[in-house]
Amino acid sequence: MKNRLTLLAAGLMTFVGAASAASTAPDTIPDIPFTRFQLPNGLTVVVHEDHKAPVVAVSIWYHVGSADEPAGKTGFAHLFEHLMFSGSENHKGTYFQPFELAGATDMNGTTWFDRTNYFETVPTTAVDMALWMESDRMGHLLGAIGQKELDTQRGVVQNEKRQGENQPYGRVDENILVNTYPANHAYHHDTIGSMTDLDAASLADVKKWFHDYYGAANTTLVLAGDITVAQAKEKAAKYFGDIPSGPPVPRQQAWITPLAKDTFGVQHDQVAQARVLRTWIAPQLGTDDAIGLDLATTVLGGGKTSRLYQRLVYQDKLADDVSIGISPFALASQVQLSVDIKQGVDQKKVEAAIADVLKDFLAKGPTDDELARAKVIDRAGFIRGLEKVGGRGGGKATILAEGQVYRNDPGAYKKDLERAQSATVASVLAASRAWLDKGSYTLTVLPAAPGFNPEAEDKAVKGLADAAGRPAAVMPPAKSYTVDKSLVDRATGVPAVTTFPDLTFPKLQRGKLKNGIEVVLAERHTIPVTQVQLLFNAGYAADQGHKLGTASFTSQLLEESTRSLDSVEVARRKQRLGAIIGAGCALDTCSISLNALNTDLRPSLELFADVARNPAFKAEDIERVRGQWLAGIAQEKTEPEGLALRTLPPLLFGKNHAYGIPFTGSGTEKAIASLTAADLANFQRDYLRPDNARILVAGDTTLAEILPQLDAVFGDWTPPATAVPKRNIAEVAVQPKPRVYLINRTDAPQSLILAGLIAPSTRAKDALDLGIANGAFGGSFTSRLNMNLREDKRWAYGAGSFLMDAQGQRPVLFYAPVQTDKTAESAAEILKEAREVIGTKPLTADEIAKIRSQRVRALPGSFESTSSVLGAMNGILIYDRPDDYVQTLKPRIEAVDQKSAEAALSAVLKPDAFTWVIVGDLRKIEAPVRALNLGEVHVIDADGNPVKSAKPTKPAGK
Repeated sequence: MKNRLTLLAAGLMTFVGAASAASTAPDTIPDIPFTRFQLPNGLTVVVHEDHKAPVVAVSIWYHVGSADEPAGKTGFAHLFEHLMFSGSENHKGTYFQPFELAGATDMNGTTWFDRTNYFETVPTTAVDMALWMESDRMGHLLGAIGQKELDTQRGVVQNEKRQGENQPYGRVDENILVNTYPANHAYHHDTIGSMTDLDAASLADVKKWFHDYYGAANTTLVLAGDITVAQAKEKAAKYFGDIPSGPPVPRQQAWITPLAKDTFGVQHDQVAQARVLRTWIAPQLGTDDAIGLDLATTVLGGGKTSRLYQRLVYQDKLADDVSIGISPFALASQVQLSVDIKQGVDQKKVEAAIADVLKDFLAKGPTDDELARAKVIDRAGFIRGLEKVGGRGGGKATILAEGQVYRNDPGAYKKDLERAQSATVASVLAASRAWLDKGSYTLTVLPAAPGFNPEAEDKAVKGLADAAGRPAAVMPPAKSYTVDKSLVDRATGVPAVTTFPDLTFPKLQRGKLKNGIEVVLAERHTIPVTQVQLLFNAGYAADQGHKLGTASFTSQLLEESTRSLDSVEVARRKQRLGAIIGAGCALDTCSISLNALNTDLRPSLELFADVARNPAFKAEDIERVRGQWLAGIAQEKTEPEGLALRTLPPLLFGKNHAYGIPFTGSGTEKAIASLTAADLANFQRDYLRPDNARILVAGDTTLAEILPQLDAVFGDWTPPATAVPKRNIAEVAVQPKPRVYLINRTDAPQSLILAGLIAPSTRAKDALDLGIANGAFGGSFTSRLNMNLREDKRWAYGAGSFLMDAQGQRPVLFYAPVQTDKTAESAAEILKEAREVIGTKPLTADEIAKIRSQRVRALPGSFESTSSVLGAMNGILIYDRPDDYVQTLKPRIEAVDQKSAEAALSAVLKPDAFTWVIVGDLRKIEAPVRALNLGEVHVIDADGNPVKSAKPTKPAGK
């Protein structure tokens, strides 16, 4: 069989892409060498070899999306994507299980206007399994899809829609699309579709969609990673060669429909401040004008140095935030401006200032310096995206697939980079004048009054009518495809993965600067980038006894002015260097980080050190950031997750505990309003100092190279005379009885259920045991909680549990965003599952083995990026782990058995001591939740204070 496969592969239609040739500008344009070939059935395969890690990204793209949906079938492309995870004829049950057992990472599927993709990164030894699974659902799906599967995924998708709309500003996309594209345009409706159309989807629709669009000739398979072209040819032919090509798919043509005049709309939502969104229609991806507009929008709204930010935030103080960018699609693009208006500011003043900035820009274009910085940002972002072979947010597989699917050229990225780097002030100005001087649609989102009806408001939106001139879809050139006889006996099931590659993780190296600061290095020679992190023992917990939010607010101000540079010049220099410098805090630590291109590492380190050592804490910076910060807290109080994470920790730990604070880290309005420059300087003096710091380095450098450079900028840093304060992370007793806290969010389309308990520290000896037990109970897709509330009941888009890391006792949280009418029932299911897992239905040996195997086998793919290596280094230093912690994880995970996992879970999981926080429309959920008798019920506000009009009730029959 192997010889026959080799001969078949040799006869495939093969051609090597131009991207494998030498670049015309090797110092400027990165290269992703690829080979492209086509199977006789029309399947296009693109292969990129990258042998740095024993993993392969498998990315399969179907050239169909929501733009292809006929009238009355909105949301169907995305619904079908979900159905593709329901199992196939030769693998019944959820699609995720074999991949979990094989240690897959970066696994999911997505739908967009013009494509549907499925992707996973698997250990090299699991490629056959992954290709068997992808080909089985591509060629053998319909026999496994019945009414039950359709109804299940319909319910899941509808809860995904509710979950999106339950977020602040979550309804704007649909409104903007219907008001910017004509009704007969393919982009007139959003991808998730309408509830009515989802309800109407039938099994006949499913079969027709599969038949029309899921043929081999409409598909691109990208294999990127530890695989050769010869292996890829053999495996692609073996698993996909017998799948029919499918009918020819008509290709919709680009249709650019700029608005004839400026139009306006208003929407109301549960938001903390008004937001203005202004949208222009622009040419499709891959055009010169789309490239020019990308650079133009960086100049106009790409951060602090941009013209709109300077005018609206710095100069006129009209807005808390402003941004503008282009979203390029296959048929047309959108340029969108977003402005968060300060409380009390007249929107007309904002619009006048925007018009002023645009008028000036369209008259003169960008300056040479602005354009140069925009180009550096563009190129640096692309380089950083090359580190991973696959994944959702980018990676080389995605870059190659986008080029092939949208433009029939996997190397199309190179043309875009070349055009961006060669753009001129004149070309950017011409593109901007051509499109930003046309009509636009401005949507203003305002805070809603109590009792407003979002459904009625959305139904009242008329949108645009049909427009003349839509180009007819074009059929592809006639071509005769053939299929080969199947060489796979699918009756034997999914190919077993019996061997797994070993983890490769860099050995940590240690050194010291002249002043004693410890440096820990992990060499990672993948892309010419070095990451440096100053790690301080501080965090939100250091706010204890001080004004809540001080740690995070101080960190934010570090990114502003230094003693020699104002905040705009700091941002400008970062852009020129292509460097990312940021500061932030977690529960137990604060950090200042640098991500630098090696070509400019030395000046980047100098700027990084200036930010870390010499913050100015200027009054004007403090006031500007304070306004943004208070707006952010107000925003948190309109978000279900923000509300829960603000209120639950003080209930779990008590308000006098270091962890009894909002876990958003943002503090309280009263505290932030009272912060002074002295408070920030005191926090820096107490915690952000050399004798409380360690320096972590990961990337393309060596200890011999980096130590002198670090010494040059940090070696003379001396600590203050005062000692580092000791944080008091006290032990907390487990709550003796259950409690329920309800937070009202009127008209919410969903409820958020969050229940909490306290677990031992991340440092605990049985932390691995507890983590694996949690994975089986609620920490994976096939966990009990998710399979119950998502796949069985269809009440949630997802549900689960997770352990938050902490040096002290840590929270274990159980969460479920659920449809409103199933709030009480969902809480009852969570409680039932929790009681059963430590009672009548303990975790089985198979459940533990599944998670154990997944974690061990995922190790090779878990540290593919430098950022993931740096994250592991953080864990080693924060939780006092040995330097070889990652390298020795495998035997320690394998040592976890059913007994030890069960013991760890039983010690923590106390279902009758849950502290529940449930956020939703109390008019609809309060009575059913009270009737559950989960515990004493309290109604609280967004700050955790009792609502006076509601009295706590004691559960009956307890």
